[in-house]
Amino acid sequence: MKLVVKFGGTSISSAQKIRDVAKYLHSLSKKNQIITVCSAVSGVTDDLIEISKLIQKGNKDQANKLTKKIIQKYNQLAKDSIKKSQNRKKLLDKLDSVSVELEELLHGMILLGEVTPRSLDYLISFGERLSINLIAFTLLDLGSKSIPLTGKEIGIVTDSNFGEARPLMDTTRIRVSKTTEPLLAKKIIPIVGGFSGADQHGSITTFGRGGSDYTATTIASCINADEIWLMSDVDGLMTADPKIVKNAKVLNEVSYVEAIEMALFGAKQIHPRTFEPLLSKKIPMRIRNTFNTENLGTYVTASPDIATKKTVKCVSAIRNNGLIDVRGGSMVGAPGTAAKIFSTLAEVGVNIMMISQSPSESSISIVVKKTDLDKAVSALEMNLLGKIIKKLEVTTDVSIIALIGSGMRGTVGVASRVFAAVEKKGVNVVMIAQGSSELNIAFVVKDSGCQSVVQALHDEFELAKIN
Repeated sequence: MKLVVKFGGTSISSAQKIRDVAKYLHSLSKKNQIITVCSAVSGVTDDLIEISKLIQKGNKDQANKLTKKIIQKYNQLAKDSIKKSQNRKKLLDKLDSVSVELEELLHGMILLGEVTPRSLDYLISFGERLSINLIAFTLLDLGSKSIPLTGKEIGIVTDSNFGEARPLMDTTRIRVSKTTEPLLAKKIIPIVGGFSGADQHGSITTFGRGGSDYTATTIASCINADEIWLMSDVDGLMTADPKIVKNAKVLNEVSYVEAIEMALFGAKQIHPRTFEPLLSKKIPMRIRNTFNTENLGTYVTASPDIATKKTVKCVSAIRNNGLIDVRGGSMVGAPGTAAKIFSTLAEVGVNIMMISQSPSESSISIVVKKTDLDKAVSALEMNLLGKIIKKLEVTTDVSIIALIGSGMRGTVGVASRVFAAVEKKGVNVVMIAQGSSELNIAFVVKDSGCQSVVQALHDEFELAKIN
């Protein structure tokens, strides 16, 4: 098979894990053509973001100290991962040249005393740039032919929207296939840095947090892969968060649309934009565990088996949010009211997670992240209170609970079962929203009731017996 296999940061967070990943790829490559995509070692991207904040505060000593810590971490991993001294020296030389470039960038940013979106993308791409060398050289150490490539080097061309870039697929497709075809023909395993590409001017761009998945699916689409495997530290997509529901189960098979909903409702295993490059090609995906390769994980496909079409597949919860209830008689029948509210919040960089409007048009309820709550309320009070809004009511500490499953479409009585189960737990529902696709029902409860409601719904729909 032609495979794209992506490894997350926890999969390569120690020398032993790096050796295990390399051994797995070494054996997999004997019967398959493989392109591997790697994240930064876990914690490194956070450290690089912290460095950018220290530069903005003018704290250059701490920024330099943290940079040296990252370089030291990778050098130690290199020394512990590679057995043959010749390969170890080559790897340390390669890491050294990347580290020099990182330190030069840091020096420039400190001199300027500012962090632009462009320089931030360049900075945070270094975690992946260092990781790909670890995996590639460990594979060479095991006797496989391998080459490390950044997103830019493999040919991923994006727009110039730094921090949230999108690949320009037609150009990317031509360049990626041109780069990878000769390598695969010679049985060389490309190890590609996830999360980044370059715009048409050659400047490094990133796809946003979790964007290594997006890199993997972009490459899979370009080479017409047979399958794509996302390897992390979980066995697959689950019926609920196992931290909340002890008897949560791994789902054997889900559809693209269900997986997209799960990603949007907080399934940490997938970046929400991951599926964009796959939809037209209908390339199947597996979500698997690096540390349990016997388990085939969750199979994500455009056309799932009829037998897997259960009413509800998953109960998801997004915690730590705030609810803003906006009211006012002058909102009724006034065109553009919702647009004014949403644009006011957009201007201060607040993302709206969920909306519900009463048919009377006299109130709109909005859910935002708790960290954005103060900013959102201030913006609405300063710009709209006393004009189109007469009253603002705020509820802190709320959870969004969503039930996801394509089998809900057209099934009578799902909602009544949901809210009857919630009522039995004595929990009050403060807001409800259901899309016309009927793929999910989402509602809001106080955080204090979240755990008992998720468990009750998991039991009501017998998700522990799903497979």
